[in-house]
Amino acid sequence: MTTTRRAVLAGSAAVATSAVLGTSEAQAHPRPGNKPKPTVVLVHGAFADASGWNDVAAKLLRDGYPVIAPANPLRGVASDSAYLASILTTLTGPIVLAAHSYGGIVVTNAATGNPNVKALVYVAAFAPDQGESLLQLQTQFPGSKLNEAALDFRPYAEGLVDGYIKKEFFHDVFAGDVKESTTDLMHAGQRPADARTLGEPSGAPAWKTIPSYYLVVKNDQVLPAAAQRFMAKRAKSEVREVGASHVAMISQPSAAADLIRHAAR
Repeated sequence: MTTTRRAVLAGSAAVATSAVLGTSEAQAHPRPGNKPKPTVVLVHGAFADASGWNDVAAKLLRDGYPVIAPANPLRGVASDSAYLASILTTLTGPIVLAAHSYGGIVVTNAATGNPNVKALVYVAAFAPDQGESLLQLQTQFPGSKLNEAALDFRPYAEGLVDGYIKKEFFHDVFAGDVKESTTDLMHAGQRPADARTLGEPSGAPAWKTIPSYYLVVKNDQVLPAAAQRFMAKRAKSEVREVGASHVAMISQPSAAADLIRHAAR
């Protein structure tokens, strides 16, 4: 092998290694004269997985942000929050937490008491106060079409039940501005939420001590825009609005990424 070819292969390997290492590499080797960028943690909600953040993550990665999009277990508010909190303790340096839908309850609890979390970003997400539940906030204002009739309930253990969105409701209710060929795949691969998450009360909210930002989704058929504005105002969030379905991070990834960048700065 020639010296030139060895150099080219070595350079390619270094690039690949850096891409795989992601967060640790970006934090360990910031550009000279610049502060390292905060790690962005993207948290998905129910009936979805981390891939829903793919387009947002791609934009942030291109801008040099370390990004991690962990799996949200969707087993219960307290347990999901504890799981995310444990992940956050493995990250060094400042953190920006961004959440979608039910993921908002999780970050609201998981960030409490963590001094590295510098900003919370809610994208059509629940931002509960202490003692509030998902079902309480979802039904506080009229307009949600994600009701019991739209869900399939399937037992998965003794006394425990998972909820899935039915095929005939998935596109129009959950992701009305996403093409149906895509929502068919989203429906097929949706991750269910334990039905206990609907009524489980939230703990002390991180938004009382951490700056927050809220992307209100005006055409949301899951979490009414009025509920989003109510929660954002109560949390004293900086608010932007976008005309999109509930999955704004998929249909309007630039709007979500722009708000995350703004929070990170």
